[in-house]
Amino acid sequence: MTHPVPIQFQALDLDTLATTPGRIVVFAGDAGAMGPAAKRVNRLTRGALERCAASEAFGKLKQGDAMELAFPAGMAADAIQLVKLDRRADVATARKAGGAIGRTLSKAGTLVLADGIQRAAEVSFGVALRAYDFTAHKTAEAPAPGPVTMMVTNPEAVAAEAGPMAALAEGIFFTRDLVNEPANVLSTFDFAARLAAMHELGLEVEILEEEDMEKLGMRALLGVGQGSEHPSKLVVMQWKGGAADQAPLALIGKGVVFDTGGISIKPAAGMEEMTMDMGGAAVVAGVMRTLAMRKAKANVVGLVGIVENMPDGKAQRPGDVVRSMKGDTIEVINTDAEGRLVLADVLWYAQERFQPRGMIDLATLTGAIIVALGHENTGVFSNNDGFCNAFLKAAQAEGEGAWRMPMGEAYDEKLKSRIADMRNSCGREAGSITAAHFLRRFVKADMPWIHLDIAGTALLKSDTPLAPKGATGWGVLSLDRMIREMLEK
Repeated sequence: MTHPVPIQFQALDLDTLATTPGRIVVFAGDAGAMGPAAKRVNRLTRGALERCAASEAFGKLKQGDAMELAFPAGMAADAIQLVKLDRRADVATARKAGGAIGRTLSKAGTLVLADGIQRAAEVSFGVALRAYDFTAHKTAEAPAPGPVTMMVTNPEAVAAEAGPMAALAEGIFFTRDLVNEPANVLSTFDFAARLAAMHELGLEVEILEEEDMEKLGMRALLGVGQGSEHPSKLVVMQWKGGAADQAPLALIGKGVVFDTGGISIKPAAGMEEMTMDMGGAAVVAGVMRTLAMRKAKANVVGLVGIVENMPDGKAQRPGDVVRSMKGDTIEVINTDAEGRLVLADVLWYAQERFQPRGMIDLATLTGAIIVALGHENTGVFSNNDGFCNAFLKAAQAEGEGAWRMPMGEAYDEKLKSRIADMRNSCGREAGSITAAHFLRRFVKADMPWIHLDIAGTALLKSDTPLAPKGATGWGVLSLDRMIREMLEK
């Protein structure tokens, strides 16, 4: 597993700056205002830093962006990175500034002079998140960054504030690693084994095999994987950090380790990205890891349906009818609309076994949500305004894009089937909404429920301020915050 770069917090020591190797990071506000450490660096460089901060180029930078001075005279450092950041910057901007630092860490070490920055812990969190690099399958030796040290005004207080963020970074990295793994490595066996290993953190982990799911009547889920050589699995992870009588929150993830589309096979172009079709399950796993690592005072159960959707002589066909655990029958119009079949049985199982206080499912479910929202926002669907607003508030606070989508009976009518209780696909029109309505049919009337369609946000083809291109780990931050605010206060 990829682990976040360790970051140490120390008191300000101006006398060491001239002889520090590697990279030195300093901050300046919009007007070029500098703290004591930056002023010392400016004197060592004979005013070069001040000239840089007064330059037109620096003036055009946005808050959180950076520019560099290479091989500064009068210092042992290879480079000075000047980051534009006001001392009272908000959380998102402080993390963005950290991301600018984390993108270019030095093998010789990086010293961040954060004296006077009020959100130094958030800066360190941004450093950790952006320094992520998935190199498990590269034969060349990956250039590991040297030690990262932050000099701050009150190192003990900043370190205490940054502690829980370290657990979050571990959860996000776990999610990113899972999504980035190729399917020949992350098989259904391997995925389940990685989750089972989290029992060492205090999670209770249980794996249901195909024969167990057959007894439960989960033919919707099992039908998806029947064309694969790798057996389907249902992994249940429980974190019991709250009161014994507290009903758990249920997090439910789609874990399709590879999606060819089945008999309704996808076009070849871009199919290699279908290794990320287990992104919802990866986010659930990352949240559960975070909760265990920070010893959350809440009861949460994570359930992930792990399958592989392959074309084969035994594969499910368009036109087949399957019976769900709930008992409803489903006409399979399109075998590429498989994620909702997996989630249908897991949603019902979660309610029957755990009677949760609410359910949140996550899935890379539809291309239609990308058409609607692009890659900036996850589509949010819900049957409960209060529950939904709690999530949207958390997502906004964490800077993770989320947008509530409409639902209505007219959309539900489209699910009618001529030969079964419902069909699994209604075509392109309102595709993400009808998919959400399909899932809603497996949610009991009094159960608060949120569906998060993360097809556009789980994996990106370009860098973001806090992640290199590839898996983002979207959702771990928002769900962890929601759990803290809803269950731990």
